[in-house]
Amino acid sequence: MHIDEQTFIFFGCLVVAVILHEISHGVVALAFGDRTAKEAGRVTLNPVPHIDPFGSIVLPAMGAIVGMPVLAWAKPVPVNPNRMRKPRRDMLYVSLAGPASNFLLMIASALAARAAYHSIEPVDYIDQLPLGIRILFTFALVNLFLGLFNLLPIPPLDGSSLIERVREPAQTLTRAPARAWSRCRWTPALAPGSGTRPRGTRCRTSRATRRSR
Repeated sequence: MHIDEQTFIFFGCLVVAVILHEISHGVVALAFGDRTAKEAGRVTLNPVPHIDPFGSIVLPAMGAIVGMPVLAWAKPVPVNPNRMRKPRRDMLYVSLAGPASNFLLMIASALAARAAYHSIEPVDYIDQLPLGIRILFTFALVNLFLGLFNLLPIPPLDGSSLIERVREPAQTLTRAPARAWSRCRWTPALAPGSGTRPRGTRCRTSRATRRSR
C-alpha cells in the first residue's frame, strides 16, 4: 500500500502535538505546586515517557494509512489537586493548559508558514510547496483540530472543566480526587489522516492572501 509524503508529515505532526499537549498539563500543575508529573518524569520534551504505544503510534498510523479520521492520545499525565495551593481554581487552569498550548502552537506555525510562503515564488497547489512550509502548515492545522476537539464539554475532555466551574463548589469538590486523576488519563486528538486535503487542492487565490478545580 502506497503512503504519500503528506501522510507521514501529518502523522509526525499529530504525535508531536499530542505529546506537547500533555506536557503542558504537567508544566502548569507544577507551577501551581503539584510536583506529581515532574516526579513521574513527565515534564520533559523527551517523547519516550509520553508515548502510548497504541494510542500514539499504532492507531494514528492505521488511520493515516487508510485515510480515515485519526483518534490519538499520549500517556496520561498524573495530577494531584491535593498538592495544589487552590485546587478548585488551579485544576481549571491545568485542564485548559492543553488546548491553550495547541492554539499557541497553531498561531506560531501559521505565522511561520505565512512568512516562509512569502519568501518563495507563488505556487498553485499545496503539493508544490517546499517541505518545510508543508510541515508548518500541517502542524498548524493539527493543533487547531486538537485544541478545538479538547474544548468540547464532554468528560474526559479538557472542556468539561468549564462546565464544572459553574457548578456549586460542594458538588465538584466532593468528587475532586477521583475526577482529577481520571481526567488526565486521556487526551484525544481528532483530525483527518492522509485525507487532510484532496490531491491537487489549490493553496492560494492571491499572493496576499486535568481536573476539578
